[in-house]
Amino acid sequence: MISTEQLYQTLQKRFGFSHFRAGQLEALTALTAGQNTLAVLPTGAGKTLIYELYGAATQQLVLIVSPLISLMQDQVTTLNVKGEKRAAALTSLMTYPEKNWVLQHLTAYRFLFVSPEMLSQDAVLSALQNVSLGLLVVDEAHCISTWGPDFRPEYLLLGQIRHQLNDPLTLMTTATATQHVKTDIKQKLQLPDATEVVLPIDRQNIFLDVAQFETQTDKDDRLIELVTTLKKPGVVYFSSKKKANETAELLALKTHCRVAAYHAGLDPETRFKVQQQFMQDQLDVICATSAFGMGIDKNNVRFVIHYHVPSDLEAYWQEIGRAGRDGKQSIAILLYQPGDEQIAQFLSDATVPQENEIHYYFQQMAPQIAGDEKANLIWFYKQHHYQERQVQELFERRREQRMVAFRKMMGYLRTPTCKRQYVQHYFDQVSQPDELPADCCSSDQPDIDLTALGLISTNDSVTVSQNEGPASWQAILTQLFNADGKTDAV
Repeated sequence: MISTEQLYQTLQKRFGFSHFRAGQLEALTALTAGQNTLAVLPTGAGKTLIYELYGAATQQLVLIVSPLISLMQDQVTTLNVKGEKRAAALTSLMTYPEKNWVLQHLTAYRFLFVSPEMLSQDAVLSALQNVSLGLLVVDEAHCISTWGPDFRPEYLLLGQIRHQLNDPLTLMTTATATQHVKTDIKQKLQLPDATEVVLPIDRQNIFLDVAQFETQTDKDDRLIELVTTLKKPGVVYFSSKKKANETAELLALKTHCRVAAYHAGLDPETRFKVQQQFMQDQLDVICATSAFGMGIDKNNVRFVIHYHVPSDLEAYWQEIGRAGRDGKQSIAILLYQPGDEQIAQFLSDATVPQENEIHYYFQQMAPQIAGDEKANLIWFYKQHHYQERQVQELFERRREQRMVAFRKMMGYLRTPTCKRQYVQHYFDQVSQPDELPADCCSSDQPDIDLTALGLISTNDSVTVSQNEGPASWQAILTQLFNADGKTDAV
């Protein structure tokens, strides 16, 4: 067993730090005692250091299951910069010879990153069964619960795969998880007795604001005003790739800021370029869908604005957590126009197969269909011996769960009481009134003074759009969809 003294020595020697952040030592102590661990630590808390230090201290192979190619690539690059050259990511962008070479030389690596889909491939799983794993890490573990049932079902196989890998010591990490999600993670990984290391999710340096508008023109004008006046850099989130593109062009024209769009519709090279420009302060603002931000460790983001209402509080809290990682005052603003809830609900429902769709796909004998996500989703369940009735019930429960989650999100938007306390209650955490920050939320301070918050940019004064005419939620919904009716949502 590795001693606490050895952990501190490795921390100092390999990472140059003399002290652990809250939660890191507790998680490492549990792991070194052979305890499977679920670490729920807020954004910016340094979750990656836990498995990096464990690998460095034990000199064993660490396998990290990660949701996004860009995130894996970033983590490999970060390890390389730190001097760790024995890191690789197995991704779909690699050629067959490249993947095969990595699989044939697994013992040469200290850190290997894979997606759930890659890990479930027979060749990858077979190669990993022939090596000794020091640690299995499920990064962004909330994806098991939030993505697994109806988006990326390979997450549901991780418990079974873990057994096939001889039940290695396992670390699960996430920034946000309700009691239900924590239980779901442990259940699906078949680790009901895993040790939990849970810290408060609150980020007290982020002021919480919700602003309501009668028309889209008013909303756009306020967005332009905010982007012009607020300190940069910042991120503006959208539910639509199309709207992200359009607004990036609008902001570049009206604010004269350096603005770019980021979403899954862009080619990998463009996404990488935009992300790196933002990381290096060559861009002021990113107009993004949820495809941007997971694992992005940029500490000076001053604002996160949501143009559309997110589907649930978990997603919202994850995304506003990109702000203020340096501990300085930042702000999260949700822009709401009556009707936005219909858009969010429609986009959410569009991803869950309906009863008639499930029946139709169950009658098909074809294998996976490129580009047809619902067909592929149903095919996954058919391959794993689910009956049509079971799938119907599964997705009915999923719709109900999403409906409840969205109501909680709307409750945050509409609550007349403290928004921070509303979120804390949602995550089963409570602060006393005297523990809340002085600059808390717009429910407590309806007349927000951005100057007093220290968030006003030193650039020129505000430029406001002169576009005219209200837009109904039906018109906005039309904008979010292509002519053929397919959603642009990521």
